[in-house]
Amino acid sequence: MISKDQYSPHQLAYFAHQLTLRAASDSMDSMAGALLDAQVDMNPHQIDAALFATRNPLSKGVILADEVGLGKTIEAGLLIAQRWAERKRRILIIAPANLRKQWHQELADKFGIAASILEAKFYKQAIKNEVSNPFEAATVLICSYQFAAGKAKEVQSVPWDLVVIDEAHRLRNVYKPENKTANILRDALASAPKVLLTATPLQNSLLELYGLVSVVDDRVFGDLESFKTQFGQLKDAASFDALKSRIQPICKRTLRRQVEAYVKYTRRIPTRPLTRITGCAGIPPSGILSTSPRRT
Repeated sequence: MISKDQYSPHQLAYFAHQLTLRAASDSMDSMAGALLDAQVDMNPHQIDAALFATRNPLSKGVILADEVGLGKTIEAGLLIAQRWAERKRRILIIAPANLRKQWHQELADKFGIAASILEAKFYKQAIKNEVSNPFEAATVLICSYQFAAGKAKEVQSVPWDLVVIDEAHRLRNVYKPENKTANILRDALASAPKVLLTATPLQNSLLELYGLVSVVDDRVFGDLESFKTQFGQLKDAASFDALKSRIQPICKRTLRRQVEAYVKYTRRIPTRPLTRITGCAGIPPSGILSTSPRRT
């Protein structure tokens, strides 16, 4: 746990100075603001993921796809806290309705950030108070998928500093026209820097991976037909490697077996057989996703 009480005034001044420097995006210095106030024990893979998300300043976003239980919320919290330390305050979290309060509590307890849950009652009151667009509040806002989609025009008008989408696998069928919520959110957030969080970016079809990546940046694969032509069938190792290389800058995944040395978790036994999608040479397409190196 990192606390201000652990550091002398000289050390705190050093951290403040570091925030004024143009630190390399893949260095620890770039996370100084977030780490200073965080009230949580950080694991190496979580800091790695946060650094991965900030590595390319021209990127339109990333997918953080760690397995269940490895702390994707903490990774996103680090990014939010760093934006906050940089005084970039237009931050939106889109999550399932039942997780909104959990996000609110996590940010308050672990990062000292007081977020606001934006829902119908709060929104209507803001309008009555002559607030033209409640989404323009310079603070961290949390809302549900349905609420964000219903206010797509207002969401789109905000120059967001960061948008975090939790349980983002809900958007993986965005390539299907009938998935209206996913299509609305993709279009409304097209220009916003995004972090998608999901433990299951790929379940039944490679097209789901196409869908998630296109939500982040539709330039990565181009249109659906182009993707199908190039990657619809992974016939050999070359096509498999080409797909892996294409998504490596945008997607990072850490597996439980890679962090067993320093992460304690309850081992879960599936209650039903896991779906296995076979890629080339019997390699499951989940192997396409970028993973963190094993630490010893």
